[in-house]
Amino acid sequence: MRAFTDDDLTRDAFLGGRLELLQPRSGYRAGIDPVLLAASVALRPGLSVLELGCGAGAALFCLAIRGAGLQLSGVELQPAYADLARRNAADNGIEAEIVTADIDALPDDLRQQRFDVILANPPYFRAGAHSPASDNGRQLALGETATPLVRWIEVAARRLAPKGYLHMIQRVDRLPEMLTACEGRLGSPEILPLAARAGRAADLVILRARKGGRAALRLHAPVILHDGARHERDGDSFGAHISAVLREGVALDWPAA
Repeated sequence: MRAFTDDDLTRDAFLGGRLELLQPRSGYRAGIDPVLLAASVALRPGLSVLELGCGAGAALFCLAIRGAGLQLSGVELQPAYADLARRNAADNGIEAEIVTADIDALPDDLRQQRFDVILANPPYFRAGAHSPASDNGRQLALGETATPLVRWIEVAARRLAPKGYLHMIQRVDRLPEMLTACEGRLGSPEILPLAARAGRAADLVILRARKGGRAALRLHAPVILHDGARHERDGDSFGAHISAVLREGVALDWPAA
């Protein structure tokens, strides 16, 4: 895929304008999912974070805005998106190492590192499970990839430090794959469903699993994104807490045990 020109890009605001990202007009564009994923991470100074498949950097850089003193690294397969992530980091004054690589072929120096947190927003669809996208970057992001979901979790488990956490956002129908992939690799799995409105089934889940964790599976009550039973007016209808997560960088707290 060719490099993006300035005419190919838009500049979009995240976290109430505290973060601005260049994104392709056509192709994969970050929505609220990477923002919610980043918000699910409990931060502390010095935390080391690796994102597998970082794209233009939305999740990784939302973390940087939320907390200071983080050690940030990202891996992105597509060179054009990796270059865009580097440009976005520079434009926002964020220090981050962005590596262009397949997660199946990480460079030696990255394979020698261990991380406190690993983020992943793998393609939502299995290869061949949806109509092909016209844009190659979007096609890979949606699911036209040779890397199965179990491999994402396997790579994450190897790169995590002891007691480190994987945070992954994915479609509900792929939850069995995620839990099966965690067996023997990561423990203490927690599932946070994300439902559009009260009374509706969740479409997405965030998985949090810990290296060396031994606690039983926990399925939390769903987080409701929007107020009301349906969309009834112009503009968004996010609930107060989700609005604060998306616009102010507030944490998406995991329910207490």
